[in-house]
Amino acid sequence: MSDIKKCNSLQEVRDEIDTIDAQLVELIAKRSHLIRQAAAFKNSVDEVKAQDRIDDIMQKVRSKAIEYNINPNMISELFTIMIDEMVETEIAEFRNGGNF
Repeated sequence: MSDIKKCNSLQEVRDEIDTIDAQLVELIAKRSHLIRQAAAFKNSVDEVKAQDRIDDIMQKVRSKAIEYNINPNMISELFTIMIDEMVETEIAEFRNGGNF
């Protein structure tokens, strides 16, 4: 993470945070759209829920959090909220036959 900008004022810090927040929302939106596509490749609601995949994701993001020296519990909570919501969206997509 050596690409963190060295800011010279509080406003500059806030501007950088606003830019990152916008990027985060865009990335979450991209992830959500891919989740909707995934429903077309699944054969059941149980397959949509894919607990083994969720466990794998959680392990990976916790490891990344530790690597970047941020609280892995916070990252787990954020991903749990995001994944729970996206699984519900994917279930709706699956039940709707891909016509979300």
